[in-house]
Amino acid sequence: MSLTQQLRFDRDGLIPAIARDAEGEVLMMAFMNAEAVDKTLATGKVHYYSRSRRKLWMKGESSGHVQRLIDIRFDCDADCLLLTVDQQGTACHTGHRTCFYRKWERGAVRVEGEKEVDATAIYARKDILDALYHVIQERRQNPTEKSYVASLFAKGLDKILGKIGEEATETAVAGKGGDPEQVVYEAADLFFHTLVLLGYYDLPPERVYDELRRRFGLSGIEEKESRSK
Repeated sequence: MSLTQQLRFDRDGLIPAIARDAEGEVLMMAFMNAEAVDKTLATGKVHYYSRSRRKLWMKGESSGHVQRLIDIRFDCDADCLLLTVDQQGTACHTGHRTCFYRKWERGAVRVEGEKEVDATAIYARKDILDALYHVIQERRQNPTEKSYVASLFAKGLDKILGKIGEEATETAVAGKGGDPEQVVYEAADLFFHTLVLLGYYDLPPERVYDELRRRFGLSGIEEKESRSK
């Protein structure tokens, strides 16, 4: 029996599908029909059904932010899907990593990553990089004259690379100077501009985390040898 034969689609032939990443963060919710489920299983790339356009669509078909299927599950009533995916780029069309970036807090809606949110209170070590990346992507897609990030993207890749080289040099100088606070300050600048470079190529920080996980437990010598092979 195929998967679609086991599922309970609604009267419109649709079933809600929740997509999450490998770490369990919920990215988005959309609908699938039987064709979308079959297409997803056949290609390994997640397809959905658009109720407004009344057509099948592949996630990332225009943006490049595809979702590669890792695992697919359905609930006890077989009327809801849970997809575990490898999300390329961002899941939300606004440039946020997840569509669930707004938080109800003390009677007001807060957007995670924006100034009114205390990022140090909300985000863990890794998550602050994700939040900053989301803000960078939002500034890129919705540029303003006062946005430093937008100005970097407007000036192009060479400008971004130049800033990374500049900040790397300043971090090295700070390390030589022996002032721990200055090292932290310059390293933060280096991290920030590296995230801008990742944003230029639509590479979320998760891709870097995955690469570090791959290397974890390998000696530096072994890792370099694996590259040459």
